[in-house]
Amino acid sequence: MPGQTRYELLWRDRPQEEAAHFNPAFCGELLARTTNEFRKQAGRTMPLAYAFLVAPLVLHPSARKALPGRANTAFASWAGDNADTVSTLADRTLRLRPVTREALLFLVQIGAVEISGDGVGNGNRPLKLSAKPSVSTDEVDEMRRASGMLGRWFGNQADPAAVLQTMGVRV
Repeated sequence: MPGQTRYELLWRDRPQEEAAHFNPAFCGELLARTTNEFRKQAGRTMPLAYAFLVAPLVLHPSARKALPGRANTAFASWAGDNADTVSTLADRTLRLRPVTREALLFLVQIGAVEISGDGVGNGNRPLKLSAKPSVSTDEVDEMRRASGMLGRWFGNQADPAAVLQTMGVRV
């Protein structure tokens, strides 16, 4: 329909690649992986603002490739070494905000996560996430691995506000 943004279109009317990578179930799985790994690493719920960094960092191929290989990588030095990725992150975060919202709503509706004042945590029916699903592609496997590593990496950071500020994201 004229005047609608692409996020207002029905899923069957969206471009095939967008429907595959931006659908709430897939993005929700990536968020659930990040949230689970964050909780394992930090022992607490993940700040809600971090949820909005997952899609821009994991879905974008060059951003995903720029992520550190290990969760104990110093955040400030990574940001300095990857200024190009950081410089475009705020804009990608804003553009993908509707995708993240849809994924969070989906996860809340099925009981996989709960959102509270403390952040995003497991719901009463968390997703069962296998390490490698039976049907997948190399790119999707990379996204799944990156989302888990992102949760561990964020879980190692002491100050969420400093992470968001360094990434150029305002809440």
